[in-house]
Amino acid sequence: MDSEQRRRYQTAMVSTSCPETGFVDKITMRDGIERWQCPPQAWHRSDILASLRSGKVFIVNSRRRNGLIIFKGYHAEFAGPGAVVGGDYDQDCQLLLPIGNLSLLTPESHEDRQKAYLIRRQWIRLIKQITENSVPGERVQKIIDQFEQYFPAEIVAELPDMAFAMLVGVLPQTVAIVRRLGSDADGYFNYE
Repeated sequence: MDSEQRRRYQTAMVSTSCPETGFVDKITMRDGIERWQCPPQAWHRSDILASLRSGKVFIVNSRRRNGLIIFKGYHAEFAGPGAVVGGDYDQDCQLLLPIGNLSLLTPESHEDRQKAYLIRRQWIRLIKQITENSVPGERVQKIIDQFEQYFPAEIVAELPDMAFAMLVGVLPQTVAIVRRLGSDADGYFNYE
């Protein structure tokens, strides 16, 4: 691999967050190009990140089409309707991206909390099944398809490439290619 290719693969990302919130503001590549901005609904949720880091426990409202992408050190997790967020599990979260009209509830009982943990585990298993596919483009298409089952296409279209990339372990460029080419991208990632 020559040095030009090596530099291309070593491009670093610098993330910043919305002032005092921890919500994603932008991802800036080393070349200075901003890749995405935080959604408007993130601006009024400044206390959620601090609450999650402090160990408080919430449940994503199961009566709404909403969810939360939780960015951790090297990956992201999705907590959909009915899932628990917070507690010891999410103290290491770095950024948050709400999806839909986010509504977080405080669990009323131990049983509510246990049920919410089981639901969070189901969401994690769904993402795990997607990431077991060895073809990056197929992983991206599958996660986008799953999100489009839960949320309107307009909301999914506005989600940043980086969010999907960190959910299924691919480069953001892979997500951009799949979004641009759709089903035509199938042959693009054939490594055989």
